[in-house]
Amino acid sequence: MDLFLFTVDPRWGADVVAAGAAGIIVDWERRGKHRRQLGESTQISTDTPADLSRVRAATDGRLLCRLNGYGPWTAGEVDDAVARGADELLLPMVRTPEEVDRTLDLVAGRCGLGILVETRAAVDRIAELARRPLARIYVGLNDLRIDSRSDQLFQPLVDGTVDAIRALVDRPFGVGGLTLPEGGFPVPGRLLAAELVRLGADFTFLRRSFTADMAGRDPFVEVPRLLATLTQLRSAGRPDVAERRAAFVAAVTAEMPVAQPA
Repeated sequence: MDLFLFTVDPRWGADVVAAGAAGIIVDWERRGKHRRQLGESTQISTDTPADLSRVRAATDGRLLCRLNGYGPWTAGEVDDAVARGADELLLPMVRTPEEVDRTLDLVAGRCGLGILVETRAAVDRIAELARRPLARIYVGLNDLRIDSRSDQLFQPLVDGTVDAIRALVDRPFGVGGLTLPEGGFPVPGRLLAAELVRLGADFTFLRRSFTADMAGRDPFVEVPRLLATLTQLRSAGRPDVAERRAAFVAAVTAEMPVAQPA
């Protein structure tokens, strides 16, 4: 499973990639995000084009750039990211195949394009979206939760939504985000890792919790240890897979509010 780190710290990013991660994501998405995530304890990026250039100069690892959702600004963002050395672009908050087609036209084969499935509209049209020549497809649980007006982050992993999406995607597929195996809250990191392995995820993200959990730790020790955990989980037999799936569902369900009688 490929690991991609969100960072604009060139030295930290280069070390994590050298330790075994697949690449780095520089995040330009901020248009409409303050309004969309109002009242949520979420991170809104302040990454800049200059950050993309600095990270590109620091590593030969795969460099992804998350753009803003499709709009009149997309053409300029695509050209700028390509010129600064992005290997792939990520288009967030996709709602229609037409948005993807227009962005593919703008990219014009100069780099890869991936999409983030994080709206109900994208979930409903995943079969059409998955037919596009995309570099990767990622299910963004937090924005999908907000778009679905839910307070349950991991519900799509429990109710079959992500399984149904995975069944229709025949290109690199990702969901969720990992930290160290002993980390993770409210769902333990090891159980979430097992769930991603069960789904056959090809990649995932290393985000805020990973960076926080890595404080004072050596990436050349911890990244290989995380990758070894994923390898070990892939070798599990069916009884172990079923047991870990049940434990994951139980951990998620324990966080869900109990419905009150009318």
